[in-house]
Amino acid sequence: MPDTQKNLYKKLLGRLGEGKARRYLRKKGFKIIEKNYITKFGEVDLIGLYGDFLVFIEVKTRTSHAYGEAMEAVDEAKQQRYRKSAEFYYLYQTDRSLQPRFDIVEVYPDKINHIEDAFQ
Repeated sequence: MPDTQKNLYKKLLGRLGEGKARRYLRKKGFKIIEKNYITKFGEVDLIGLYGDFLVFIEVKTRTSHAYGEAMEAVDEAKQQRYRKSAEFYYLYQTDRSLQPRFDIVEVYPDKINHIEDAFQ
């Protein structure tokens, strides 16, 4: 399927939001070890280390609150894909002594909202 102008705008907006999220998380003490990690189950936006946690981070970027909160877009199906991708990464790519955690970072023009341990 060819990229439309709208799809290209959404991709650009998403990448800009991920950049803002990375900077924000680094300031909070996260070490970002992967970005846009792709498995057959889907893509994990960011993977970071924070204390004893291996954190799988979904970044949702919005230009307004017109269609609800950004985190509402992380439905059960998206969470399931994240769990499977995280399990793959956790089993094959990293130190298993770290505790996995799923966070969501909402990026808006005027603020960033970090939801720790957003789902199990």
